[in-house]
Amino acid sequence: MTTLPQRRPRPRARGTRRDGGFTLLELLVVLAILALIATFAAPRVLKYLGGARTDSARLQIESLATVLDLYRLEVGRYPSEDEGIEALIERPSGVEKWNGPYVRKREQLIDPWGRAFEYHYPGEHAEYDLYSLGADGQDGGEGEDQDVTSW
Repeated sequence: MTTLPQRRPRPRARGTRRDGGFTLLELLVVLAILALIATFAAPRVLKYLGGARTDSARLQIESLATVLDLYRLEVGRYPSEDEGIEALIERPSGVEKWNGPYVRKREQLIDPWGRAFEYHYPGEHAEYDLYSLGADGQDGGEGEDQDVTSW
């Protein structure tokens, strides 16, 4: 029985080690590709984010409108302008049939842009006016700056 001679791996020359990570050029190419993707995708993502805040404000207003109607059923009237929508969290003085709090967290009275919802009773457009002034905090506007109203 003859045995074949075993092959020994050849020693590598210095500086030719290839199993240790990426080269600087490879990293730069990947970063350039990511930058291009971000350049084209960012405006679309920001557009959807703005639309999501407006939609969120609309849903919050609908929810608060329902809660205001429940308040009216129990108390017999909507909160006065002086009481504001804070009456949904804390019992106003002189109100006896209050069964609140009607809203769990004070943050529910804040719009997606960090400002309190505007509330007026009696309202100009309906029995009460409940609205957010949008991203710019001013009347009117388009896109993310548009007002979101209950009427």
